[in-house]
Amino acid sequence: MTPPKLLVTAALPYANGQIHLGHLVEYIQTDIWVRYQRLIGRRCIYICADDTHGTAIMIRARQEGRAEVELIADMQRSHERDFAGFDISFDHYGSTNSDENRQLCHTIWQSLRDANLIVEDDVEQLFDPEAGTFLADRFVKGTCPSCKSPDQYGDNCSKCGATYSPTELIDPVSTLSGATPVAKTAKHLFVRLESLHDFLDSWTQSGEHLQNEIANYLKGHFLGKPLRDWDVSRPAPYFGFEIPDSPGNYWYVWFDAPIGYIASTWQWCKKHNENLEDWWKSDATEIHHFIGKDITYFHTLFWPGVLHSAGFSLPQSVHIHGFLTVDGEKMAKRKGTQVQAATYLKHLDPAYLRYYYASKLGPRLDDIDLNLTEFANKVNSDLVGKVVNLASRTARFIESVGLAPEYPHDGGLFASAASAGEKIAQAYEQLDYARAMRLIMEIADQANAFVENSAPWALKKDPTQQVRLQEVCTIVLNLFRQLCVYLAPVLPRLAEQCGQLLQSPIEHWNDSQSPLVGSPISKFEHLLQRLQPEKVQAMIEESKAEAAPLSETTPSTEVTAAPQDSGDALAAEPLAPVCTIDDFTKVDLRVARIIKAEEVPEAKKLVKLTVSLGGENVRTVFAGIKAAYTLEQLQGRLVVIVANLQPRQMKFGLSEGMVTAAGPGGTEVFLLGVDSGAVPGQRVH
Repeated sequence: MTPPKLLVTAALPYANGQIHLGHLVEYIQTDIWVRYQRLIGRRCIYICADDTHGTAIMIRARQEGRAEVELIADMQRSHERDFAGFDISFDHYGSTNSDENRQLCHTIWQSLRDANLIVEDDVEQLFDPEAGTFLADRFVKGTCPSCKSPDQYGDNCSKCGATYSPTELIDPVSTLSGATPVAKTAKHLFVRLESLHDFLDSWTQSGEHLQNEIANYLKGHFLGKPLRDWDVSRPAPYFGFEIPDSPGNYWYVWFDAPIGYIASTWQWCKKHNENLEDWWKSDATEIHHFIGKDITYFHTLFWPGVLHSAGFSLPQSVHIHGFLTVDGEKMAKRKGTQVQAATYLKHLDPAYLRYYYASKLGPRLDDIDLNLTEFANKVNSDLVGKVVNLASRTARFIESVGLAPEYPHDGGLFASAASAGEKIAQAYEQLDYARAMRLIMEIADQANAFVENSAPWALKKDPTQQVRLQEVCTIVLNLFRQLCVYLAPVLPRLAEQCGQLLQSPIEHWNDSQSPLVGSPISKFEHLLQRLQPEKVQAMIEESKAEAAPLSETTPSTEVTAAPQDSGDALAAEPLAPVCTIDDFTKVDLRVARIIKAEEVPEAKKLVKLTVSLGGENVRTVFAGIKAAYTLEQLQGRLVVIVANLQPRQMKFGLSEGMVTAAGPGGTEVFLLGVDSGAVPGQRVH
């Protein structure tokens, strides 16, 4: 019987941020499993996409003065580049902002309507008065109403697992602007999950689809009582798909994001002349989702309920992993331990991280720790000292003669390693990569002991031992090849290099079961360099610099004015003393966009400007330009600000910047212009 095809997904990364090492735990874990399945001959496609909708995207695009579609296109290019750098082998990487996703949302929505699963109700929701928008649950933080843990998101608590409404948070704060949100009422649409209670209880508790601890968690926290209706709409303004039968309301990002799994598959099907129903409505396909434990609820209750109601296939398994810590602590930007993928790739080989994660990952939900000292030691000891060492110590000796014509007697080493392949394969299948790596390194230890005992470097010096030298090197290089086969899901580049060295590409798991003999080998080239601890430290230091704000505090007060452009301007204000380039670079000039201009009624000269320096970096600046510009003229304008002055507390509020301008003051103030194409946050050189 032909085994089912496999459709594998990883969670869709949000288009509002860069990929970092914490995210990569999941994508590397998934990629290893996919590569293993392909290596044993299973048909397997790996599907992903950018998650592109929601309030955060809308606000960021507004702050940066560009369209949402431009922002998400840039982020997708960045994400795909980072994933490729870590050898993540997606078959297709799409976007939730696609025609396919819109069509599927309509189809699935109608199915839910037909099943009488949609209800309407007025909802009191938190509204950000500064950003001018309703706040999605994930853009409100406060104290958990259940366990009183601080700094929790507006939908569920990471400490106690409680779910709640954002309005139930204690001391809520908008993560978009830092403002205290206010409650407003709007009409929302809900999916009646309680109508699916019996189905969800049966599916989650079957023992087939979820880890035991997840099934027990769902039973204890959700399924032992009536399920709450799931809010799947948000009122305008919102970046997303408008609900066709509810004008002015949009599908909440958590409704259309998982549908993106199907939409991205559909895009792949169109490219490869495949039928979507063969992948999402067929018993001939197994669907496997890989996610982090923070989004368990959505993927194990809401999503299966939607799929079941709309007639799509349910996932065979939802594989859930824990979080990443660094040196035993939560990743922190200020410590440089929240390392972006792109920053890592500037300093270190992606193979190092892929192997280290594999050596830590098991089938349970345990968090894994990236201990930076252990990281360097493990890579150097295992990959360089045990695996690559086998080839580097033998290949050069037989470049001219190649492998022996027959496989020599090796005391059972090759047969033992071949036999271990079944246990290693089982460990990969069960997502117990840590066990697989231990078994592989046991083979490497035995192979290195054989090298030490056989001493090919000594045989090379004895003209009478050249046949034995060829035999020893043939044994060792075949053991090296076995290791590369077993490591191929983790280290695809090393597997490729091994194939080039031995002139026999690694294409199947069974390549580990038969030795190569009588074939030439290529000239040996370095496979993996030792990991230098100073490169790890350089990566951390660069991450600290990237995470640092534009200044330790933020700047001061009114406009800095230069003399008017007239014949006697220089006479009126002489040039300042000569400064060095080092002096000049101490002044951090940045492009900023004015996103709000307001009156300061009690001030004669000042206006209050809210400026964006890109992303979530928003500041308040008081500028003495009231007589020269109307508020309408200032709104949306690009300006240059001095970004590293000491903040100045004024009676009107804290001024966090200084806008640059020319002119003597009063009505003759001229803001320094910025050509179109400049982006908020760019430094002025």
